[in-house]
Amino acid sequence: MGIDLPLIWLVIIVFSTMMYVVMDGFDLGIGILFPWVRDSGDRDVMMNTVAPIWDGNETWLVLGGAALFGAFPLAYAVILDALAIPLTLMLFGLIFRGVAFEFRFKATAEKRHIWDKAFIWGSIFATFSQGVVVGAIINGFPVNGRSYAGGALDWLTPFALFCGLGLVVTYALLGCTWLVMKTAGELQARMYRLATPLLITLLLVLAAVSVWTPSAHPEIAARWFQLPNLFWLLPVPALVLLSAWGIRRGVRRGAHYSPFMLTLLLVFLGLSGLGISIWPLLIPPSISLWDAAAPPQSLGFMLVGALFIIPIILVYTFWSYYVFRGKVSHDDGYH
Repeated sequence: MGIDLPLIWLVIIVFSTMMYVVMDGFDLGIGILFPWVRDSGDRDVMMNTVAPIWDGNETWLVLGGAALFGAFPLAYAVILDALAIPLTLMLFGLIFRGVAFEFRFKATAEKRHIWDKAFIWGSIFATFSQGVVVGAIINGFPVNGRSYAGGALDWLTPFALFCGLGLVVTYALLGCTWLVMKTAGELQARMYRLATPLLITLLLVLAAVSVWTPSAHPEIAARWFQLPNLFWLLPVPALVLLSAWGIRRGVRRGAHYSPFMLTLLLVFLGLSGLGISIWPLLIPPSISLWDAAAPPQSLGFMLVGALFIIPIILVYTFWSYYVFRGKVSHDDGYH
């Protein structure tokens, strides 16, 4: 039996996407939470919790995009054409946010509010655009031959916009529980107070998406609710509820680490549910990952490089988080 190279590359892309969502999610979430924290010193602490790692987190986004381009060129071409506007908005958001991150610490007190606003809106636009992209992919794209056959605004649907808002809530909860883990004192207490409303809102979003998606797509409803699939997939929503209960319990008893770890699990389960809904399609409703894959020779050649570079990125990521572990206080600074 031969090696299924398209499946291996899908695993690599999914892994890169998950690593990006996990790591840059709480990073973007800090910017989303900025309006709830007015004190300039507390805002400094919030940014300092990710100052040594924020740019490295986005390595996974670059890796995922490059892997999609090389391994699934058809999917890359269709998605880039169909989602040019939200992807461009995402890049602008990330650029403004990155510039604000660097300039804020060097600005005078009178000018700092400008970079605070750039950091807030850059984070919101980048996150919202990513959610819109996810929602649009679930809705699917019309493809004629090997080209996108729709319009420039076909992504602009209520479901995609709702997914954008849902991801803003998701990243805000990630950022909130990250700050619970990395800060102390009044800032940590404020994050404890924010965690429960954000968790409830996220659960409502997940419930809405779980009803909306199968209602709009009968094939997805059949995937989830026909026997025996129902029994195999039932642990996903059960684990979502269990994770939410664990987050709430951890917040109530003042835990430092478990709320963040369980929020990561909650995000993983949510993305897993979306993946299950469209499997094995890479471009719903008709193009599978094998249809969109590059030639086997290209996939094999690139795999050699991927197996070399991914461990290096993992080691670098682990080491950076290890070196900058622990709480961040007002005495710590970004230079």
